[in-house]
Amino acid sequence: MALMNMIQALNKAYHQEFARDERLVTYGEDVGAFGGVFRVTQGLQKAFGEARCFDSPLSEQGIIGFAIGMALYGMKPIAEIQFADYIFPGYDQIVNELAKMRYRTGGKYSSPVVVRTPYGGGIHGAHYHSQSCEAQFLHTPGLNVVVPADPYDAKGLFATAVESNDPVLFMEPKRIYRQVKTEVPEERYLIPFGKAVVTKQGSHLTLLGWGAQHHQNMEAAKQLEEKHGVDVEVINLRTLNPLDRNTIFESVRKTGRCVIAHEAPKTQGFGAELSALIMEHCFLSLEAPVHRCCGWDTPFPHTLEHEYLPDSPRIVHDILKLLNY
Repeated sequence: MALMNMIQALNKAYHQEFARDERLVTYGEDVGAFGGVFRVTQGLQKAFGEARCFDSPLSEQGIIGFAIGMALYGMKPIAEIQFADYIFPGYDQIVNELAKMRYRTGGKYSSPVVVRTPYGGGIHGAHYHSQSCEAQFLHTPGLNVVVPADPYDAKGLFATAVESNDPVLFMEPKRIYRQVKTEVPEERYLIPFGKAVVTKQGSHLTLLGWGAQHHQNMEAAKQLEEKHGVDVEVINLRTLNPLDRNTIFESVRKTGRCVIAHEAPKTQGFGAELSALIMEHCFLSLEAPVHRCCGWDTPFPHTLEHEYLPDSPRIVHDILKLLNY
C-alpha cells in the first residue's frame, strides 16, 4: 500500500474508474487542463482526452442539468462544483430533478450522477468558501450523501459512488485534502454506503462525527483518555444517507452517553436528526441527554474561524461536562 493524501487518493481513483468504464466523463469549472483548483482531476484530460474531461461554463445550474441529461442517455457523469458554497444555484436541479428521477418515472429511469464538491472550513476561506451544507441535502429523499474522513475512505467511497445507479453528493472536506495521509491500496476497492466504522472502542461515551471533524474527535478522545481517564468510543459515519443506524445504536446502548460534533451550525444541523434518532431508539439506555458540539448559528467568520469550528478542546470541555450530568 502507498501513503497518500486525499487529493492523491481521489486522483488515483479517478484514473482507475476512467480506465474501467468508458461511459465516465467529468467536468466543472477549471476541471480540464488545469486539473481543478485543488488538482483532484490533474492528468485526466491528458490521459483520456478533452471529450471525457473538460471545463464547463460558470453555471452551477447548467453543470447539474447537463449531468442529468447525460445520465438519462446512458453516460455516467461526475460533475464538480468548485466549492460547496457555490452549489445553491444548482439546488433546484439537484433536489427537484436529480434526486426524484427514479421516483417520478416509476423506476424506468435513474440518474447515476456523482456531484463532487469540496466543503467545510479550516482554510481561512471566510463565509463563501467554508460552509457545511450537508443538512440541506439530507432532507431530500433519493440522494446519497457521502463524506469521506481520510484518503482510504475517499478512494473506496468514490469507487462505490461511481458504481451507484442513483445520484451521489460526494462532499470532500478540503481542510484535510493534504493535511491527512493514510495507507491506501493501489488496487481498486469498494467501501459500501451505509456502513460506519468504529475507529476507537470505548465504554464511557459515544462520539459521532464525519469528514474533517472526525480527526478533531479522535484528538479529543486521545486527550480525554490521557489526561482524564475517560474512555470514549469514536465513530466515523462515512455516509450520512444511507446512515448506519445500527452501529450508532449499538454504541450508545453500550456507553449510555452520546456527543455529536459537526462543523455546520447547530440549529437544524444533521446532529439534530441524529439526536432525535438516538432518543427514539436508545432512550432507556441513556444516562444523560444527547449533546451537540457544533458550529455557531452565524455566518462562517474569517478572522474568528477557529472560534467557530468545534475543535478538540471544545469537545473535551463538553464531554467532561456531560459526564458530570
